[in-house]
Amino acid sequence: MNWDSLKGDWKVLKGQVRQKWGKLTDDDLEQIAGQRDEFLGRLQQRYGYKKDEAERQVDEWIKSVGR
Repeated sequence: MNWDSLKGDWKVLKGQVRQKWGKLTDDDLEQIAGQRDEFLGRLQQRYGYKKDEAERQVDEWIKSVGR
């Protein structure tokens, strides 16, 4: 799955995002709205990840979704 596909399915995938990253709030998910940079920034903010760690986490998650 690439990010463009994920962005189109964001509303459907929000539940999976919430399961994996429970510290993200509903407001965070609404603000992210399928935007990769916003998603990475929120993960860095909520989890204290460095940028490369946030990117790695998101890339792994995208592969696991496999849509």
